[in-house]
Amino acid sequence: MGRWSRAIAPRFLDWLGAPDDQNWLDVGCGTGALSASILAQCQPRSLIAVDSSAGFLERARAATPHERAFFQVGDAQDLPLETASRDITVSALVLNFVHDKETMLAEMKRVTRPGGSVGLYVWDYPGGGVAFMRAFWAAAASLDAAAGDLAENKRFPYCTPDGLTALATNAGLASIACAPLEIATVFEDFDDLWRPFTLGAGPAPGYCATLSTDARERLKQALYDMLPHRDDGSIHLAARAWAIKARVA
Repeated sequence: MGRWSRAIAPRFLDWLGAPDDQNWLDVGCGTGALSASILAQCQPRSLIAVDSSAGFLERARAATPHERAFFQVGDAQDLPLETASRDITVSALVLNFVHDKETMLAEMKRVTRPGGSVGLYVWDYPGGGVAFMRAFWAAAASLDAAAGDLAENKRFPYCTPDGLTALATNAGLASIACAPLEIATVFEDFDDLWRPFTLGAGPAPGYCATLSTDARERLKQALYDMLPHRDDGSIHLAARAWAIKARVA
């Protein structure tokens, strides 16, 4: 999903509409896709990026060298920052991986000054908003009825406007707005789409890893048959995320 994370981050920042010269916090920065976009688009006074993985932080730091950017290990549910110390606190595609989601949002609120902004976005899995993932699980379920229970739409049912708004409300945020963010997901050919499913990281690749060679080949063919192929072999699909922005009262 990394390349699509990099593609959607600028759309989120355009929608967020934050002013220049602000002190930012990126919660769960991973390898730095959103951090890089903040530095490129938003003219921050400073940026602190926090992640629980030292390995991800090392990659983010190397990919995003900037005198105003600082990367540190930290838990999204217990942020290592002072209360009301940031102007804008954001998070990209992280909420699904946090055990206590309301605590994460409450922590984002805590470290943001009154009048500041909190924002985040997640993929629209319940609405089938990631077309290539929807196709993968449809192909898997056509061969194995139990596969449907492993899909992201079952694991992340709160990734909807109502679900996200409820989480933000329960965390004490105010003036909550929600909007879709959409990008094209264009694959050079079927192998470009299929290969990430064989790498073992995430629910779909993890499912692939449990299959025998023959079963994996059947799944590969079923997925191929479901997808739209252009004359040049490319596959053009779309992905949608839901974004939330709110104010700290």
